[in-house]
Order: sequence, then structure tokens, then C-alpha cells
Amino acid sequence: MTASKSLPSHPSEESLRKQASKLSRDVAAGDVAALDRARAQLHDLHLPLARRDAQLVLAREYGFAGWSDLLAEVQKRRGRELDWAIAQARRIIHDSDVASLRQLLTEYPALLGDGNLLAVATRSFGDSGDPQREQQFTRFECAELLLDAGAVVLPAVCDGLVDARARGLLQLFERRGVLPRTLTFRIALNDMDAVRACVDAGNDDLETINEAFMCACRFEHEPIASFLLQRSTALDAELGARVDGGPGRAAFIQYLIRWRVLDLIDVRPGGPWQAFVMQQLVRTVHDKNLASFVHGLRRDPWLLGDSHVDFQVGLVERATLHDCEAFITALLELDPAMLRRRPPPPSQALEFALTYAKSDLVPTLTRVWPLPDDLPHAAGMGDLDRVKRWFDASGEPELGDLANHFPCNSAYARDNLQWGEPSTQQALDTALAWSVLNGHFDVADFLLAHGADINTRWSSHEPASILHELVGRGDYEAMRFLIDRGIDMTIVDYRWGGTAQGWAYHAVNNEEMARWLGEAERQRKGGSR
Repeated sequence: MTASKSLPSHPSEESLRKQASKLSRDVAAGDVAALDRARAQLHDLHLPLARRDAQLVLAREYGFAGWSDLLAEVQKRRGRELDWAIAQARRIIHDSDVASLRQLLTEYPALLGDGNLLAVATRSFGDSGDPQREQQFTRFECAELLLDAGAVVLPAVCDGLVDARARGLLQLFERRGVLPRTLTFRIALNDMDAVRACVDAGNDDLETINEAFMCACRFEHEPIASFLLQRSTALDAELGARVDGGPGRAAFIQYLIRWRVLDLIDVRPGGPWQAFVMQQLVRTVHDKNLASFVHGLRRDPWLLGDSHVDFQVGLVERATLHDCEAFITALLELDPAMLRRRPPPPSQALEFALTYAKSDLVPTLTRVWPLPDDLPHAAGMGDLDRVKRWFDASGEPELGDLANHFPCNSAYARDNLQWGEPSTQQALDTALAWSVLNGHFDVADFLLAHGADINTRWSSHEPASILHELVGRGDYEAMRFLIDRGIDMTIVDYRWGGTAQGWAYHAVNNEEMARWLGEAERQRKGGSR
């Protein structure tokens, strides 16, 4: 690729964005020179020139294959070599490319001081409780290389191994001598002798024993759980009476081991019995047993009190994901403490509703949480008039403080998508995704005409595409909308490296959908010749 432009010594990302916007405006105005530039770089030029295509033209003029490649070079030239190396390391770790990681560490030894790289290698997007899932979700060989090279081991990394139940990595960290010798880690390693020694050495207060018992149940170490429950009931006679008068000790432990649905809710039970009751209630949502749900809340009204607001929020979030509006309504009618919190407690319920195409639940959810006044939420609700008010007279986004717009105000969401620092593009692309997922195609068309990227790597979890998301939901109308507007059907997801058609084959086992996607792509290519 021959470059017709040269980057300055200190290039500006903002300046490049403005250049792309100007090119788009010049083409729209019929400027002959601008049209010639666009035709020189795009074999299949469509007018009006979309902003993403203008950015592609500019990138190619500077000699780069795409916009992201140009921005990577800008970052590198502005003196952020270590930042660039960290980004490279993250990509290499994801690809499990041990040889490239070893070479990068040789060139940039300062990387070993960034404890977050070890977190990248060990982080599990989901439960890694069995060897196959641990292999899929973590990068064992890269973690081993980092440890052997002397990488900083942050306490949070070790804690993350327990949270993910990454047994293989726990054993690796233990062999390297970097795992704490505390009770929690001895339980995770299934070391009964060490657990007994820890307890006998003074780790025998009720709160510590209860937390240790729950950890043993999570790791399915029944003998350790039995030992700890015996200690716990010796300290708490009421717990012993409830367990013995109810399911019995063996059944109590087996229930907590088998049903770990409470892991899906960010809540700390007050003790084993509270966890048992909460587990049962969450299961009623998963089983869609409304009568048992209401009965459980009435039987244990303490769940509705101030001390359990986090659990109440978790119930609403689970009910939202499972499209169980009746459960949310029933909970709210029992006047839970979360209704009286000002401001309302933090929750992802509204985010879940718009991400998983359940916007019909929003009116019920807004009894607790006001709908944020931002671009993505307006788009997800199909409010085109409000969406338009986030753009100035020339059609440029005018969002004001990005901290008021999702996902710019959610570090967790941006981290999952590897989106880095907040940007206007993140808000635009999320708004596009939510509008498409919820069937508001007029809003989506407006956003595409005003800078949203149809090929955004947005997804509900890790980077993929909006088309991948629709495959999982079987939404042919929305898939057709994206295909007709030119979405790149070769985009692969971050975790598995599969296209949307591949997801149809392997993730949802729908050969008919896979064939439909393949035929749609063939027809589009045929129509473009």
C-alpha cells in the first residue's frame, strides 16, 4: 500500500478524526478533489460517504490498512511505547503465543512490573471449575512464563483464581510459592491437613469458619465442608438446629455444592443458613416458579430488609435476564428496602433490559431506577427525537460530559469490550447496538448516518459484533437490517475466533440459520458486482 500522506512527528488522534469528518463533508458537498481521494482508496464507493469509510480512506492515504492500525501508530509515535507494548502483550496473551510473549518481555522488561498482565493471563470470563473451561478461559502457559520471568503477583490476581475456581492455575501458583498460606487458599487446594492446622492455629471465629465453609462448598470439597460445618454449628447452636431440623447436614452440604446459583449475584450472605435460603429463592426465578418465589419472601421477610438490599437488586437483575416481569412486580409489591434507598442502589437491571432486548421491562424497572438521560438509553428505547437532540446542527455528536453516557461511565463494561478510555465512539456504537437489538431501525439508520460504526466490536460480553449477538437470539429481521447495510460478515469474536455464521453452526447448533447467513452474504456479494 502506497502512502500519499505522512504522519507528523507528534500526530493527534483528534486531528485525524477531524480530517475524516471534513473529508466526509467535502464529498457530500460534491468537492471533486475529495471525491477523487475517496475513489482512489475505495473500490466500491457508496454515497453519501459514511464516516467509517472516510476514516478508512484517510488511514489508507497514510499507508495503513485500517483506522485502528493508524490509531495504533499514532499512540506509538506519541511516546507511549510502553503503553503500546502492554497492548501488544494483552493481544499476544489472548492468542496464547508464548514465543512472542517471551520476545516482547526481552524487549520491554518493564512489562514484568505491570501486575495487570498476569491478571490478563489468569482472568476467567466465567467459571473455570473444570479443566476444559479453564483451558478455554485462561492462558496457563503465558501465566507460567510470566511467573518464571519474575512478574509482579498482585493479591487481586490470587483472589481471582479462587473466584474463578481455576484449579490448575492455583496449583501452578502454589508450586511457584506465590500463593498465600491462608485458610481460603488451603481450602481451594483441597488440603485437609492444612485446613485443620489453620483452624487450630486460631482461625476459628464464627465469621471466618462460615466463609471457609462456603468456599469449601464452592470448590465441591465435601469432606472439608463437613469438617467446617461441624466447627460452625459448635459455635452457632441455632445454625445446627436449623440444619438438623431441616435438610440434615449431608443434604445441606450437597445442596450448596450442587446449586451455586448464588454465585450469579454479587452478595455476601450472613452465614450458611442465609446462603441456603437465598439459593432456594434464586432457583425459583431460574425455574420460573412464581408461587414459590412469593412464598419464600413471605416466609423469610428478613430478605426484604435494609441489610439485604444487594440481594434484592440481584433478584431483579436475574428476573430481568430471565424475562420474568411478574417476579419483579411481586418483589416490589412486598415493599423491599431498596425502594426506599436514595439514591437507588447500583444495578445493571436497565443495562440488561436493553442489552438483551427486554425493553418492555423498562417501565417496571423505572419504579426503582430512573432511566438515564443519555444517548444509548434513548436509542435503546426508540426515542428518535431525543436521540437527535444529542447531535448539533451539522450532524456532529454533541454529548457534553461523556461521564453521563453509558458505557463511558462504566469501567467494567469498557474493560470487557477492551475499549480503553471513554470516547464518543463508544456511546455511538452502544446506542447503535441497543437500537438494533430492540428493533428500532429508524434510530439505527440515523446513528449510522451520524458516525456509528456498523462494524463495531460491541457485544454483551467480550468483543464480537452486533451480528454475533443477534445470532444467539435468532433475530432474522435485525440480522437482515445489518446485512443490507453492509456489516462485515467476516468479523470474528474475541474468545473463539468465530464468525457469526460459525456461531450459528457451533454456538446455537442451527444449521438452517448458518445456511441463511451464508446465502445472505453470497447474495450481497453477487449484487455488488
